[in-house]
Amino acid sequence: MQPTALELLRQGLVDALGFLLGSALGWGLGQLAGLDIFEPGYSLRAMVAIVLIGLGGGMGLQAAKVWRGRRAAKSEGHDAH
Repeated sequence: MQPTALELLRQGLVDALGFLLGSALGWGLGQLAGLDIFEPGYSLRAMVAIVLIGLGGGMGLQAAKVWRGRRAAKSEGHDAH
């Protein structure tokens, strides 16, 4: 069955939210470690901060996909009864 436009919109919004929250957590971890993404130049500390934000965003996106999958499986199993 083809997903509806509303379902696709929900998927996109959940993925975007997961990415943003993960990126924010990565940025926060960098701040706790004393790393500044806006440090002048391309220092190692700035690059590590950028990597933390990217990793956090990717992990947040994957977490959102897992959550969506579990929610879909739960609703499908619930509908079968």
